[in-house]
Amino acid sequence: MRILHVFDHSLPVQSGYAFRSAAILREQRRLGWETLQVTGPKQGPATGLVEDFEELRFHRTPPATGMAARLPVLDQLAVVSALKRRIAEIVRSEKPDILHAHSPCLDAMAAFGHGKPVVYELRSSWEDAAVSSGVTTEGSLRYRASRWLETRALHRADAITTICEGLRRDVILRGIPGDKITVVPNSVHVPAAPAAGQPDGESQRDKYGLRGCCVVAFIGSFFAWEGLVSLIEALPLVLQQRPDARLLLVGAGPDEAAMRAAAARCGVEAQVIFAGQVPHREVAALYAMVDVLAYPRLPMRLTEMVTPLKPLEAMAMRKVFVASDVGGHRELVEDGVTGLLFKAGDRAALAAALLRAADDAALRARLVDAGFRHVSGERSWARAVQQYVPVYTRLMQGLPGGRS
Repeated sequence: MRILHVFDHSLPVQSGYAFRSAAILREQRRLGWETLQVTGPKQGPATGLVEDFEELRFHRTPPATGMAARLPVLDQLAVVSALKRRIAEIVRSEKPDILHAHSPCLDAMAAFGHGKPVVYELRSSWEDAAVSSGVTTEGSLRYRASRWLETRALHRADAITTICEGLRRDVILRGIPGDKITVVPNSVHVPAAPAAGQPDGESQRDKYGLRGCCVVAFIGSFFAWEGLVSLIEALPLVLQQRPDARLLLVGAGPDEAAMRAAAARCGVEAQVIFAGQVPHREVAALYAMVDVLAYPRLPMRLTEMVTPLKPLEAMAMRKVFVASDVGGHRELVEDGVTGLLFKAGDRAALAAALLRAADDAALRARLVDAGFRHVSGERSWARAVQQYVPVYTRLMQGLPGGRS
C-alpha cells in the first residue's frame, strides 16, 4: 500500500505537529506500508523540490506567487492551488493508493479531485486555531467562513481521523456520521527501559546556573493559550515557600515578549531563565534536569477539545508534571494518579500544585510510576498507528468510511 501524506509543515521545523507526523510515518513504514510525503507552501524555505531529513524524504511545494498570494483571503486560495498542483505532479509520478491530508483543511481541499480516496486527519479545527493565534475572534466573519470550509472538507473526505475524543465529538456535531470517524490519539515513543548513559542532569543544571535549585520548566512553543504568563505570575507565590525555585522556559514563540514583561513586572527576572530554542536531539538532556514540568493551558475552545503531546512526553520521560484542568488535559491525565491537575487560569491553584509536587517525594514516585505504566500500555505510537489499518483497508476495498 502506498500512501501520500499531505502536511502543512514537517521536520526540520520543530513543533508538536511535525513530531506527530514523523512518528506516524515511521510506524507506518514499520507496518510495511510505503509512505510519500508532501508539505504545503507554509513549510518555508527548502533546499529544493525534494528534501531529505533523517530517513524521511519530503516533497516540497514552492511558495504561492502572483497578486492573489499577497491579498487577504485570496492568499489562502493561492496556497491551495499551489499545493494542489504539486500533489497532481506526485500522483502522476508516484501513483499512491490513498491521499492522507492532515490539518488544516486547506490541505484537504488540495487533496480532493485527484481520483484517489482521501483521509482527512483533523488535528484542530481551522477556525479555533485562528482564534487561539489571535488572528480572529470567535463568531467573526472570518471565523464563520473558516468553519464552513472546515465542515465542507469533513463532509467531502472519504474517511476522517482525529487526535482525540473532543475533536470527534465536534465533528459529529457538524453532521458527520460517527462511523466515518476514527480516533488515532496523540502518543509517544516509550523506551523499554531507562537507556544506559542517560543525560547527566547535574551538568545541565551547571550550564544554566541551576545546581541546588528546584527547577520548574516548560519546554515547547510560546503561544498565549499555553498560559505561560500566568505561570510566571504564579512564581512569586512559589518563591514564598521555596526560595530555591527557578523557572526554566525552553522554546520561543509569539508570546515571548509578554512573558518577559511579566517576569519584569513580577520582579522575578533573576529567577526565570529563557533558554531559547534547543535542537530536538538535546531535549532529553533538558528533561533530565527538571524537577516539575508545568502545562498551564488557558480555557478556550481549542484547549478544551484538543489533546497536547507534552503530558504524554513527560510520562514517557518519567517526569512529574502539573497541568490545568482544560478538557484536552482531562482526556489525558488522571488527577493524582498520572499527574496533578489544577483549576485553569487560577495562579494560586497553579502555585499550590507546583509546591505539592515539589515537596512530596513519595507522591512524585507514585505519579512517575503510574504515568509511565499508562503510556507504555495505552499511548505508544506503535499501538496508535494500528488504528489506521481498518481505515485504509476499507478505502482500498472501495468501501465508505474507515471503520468496520
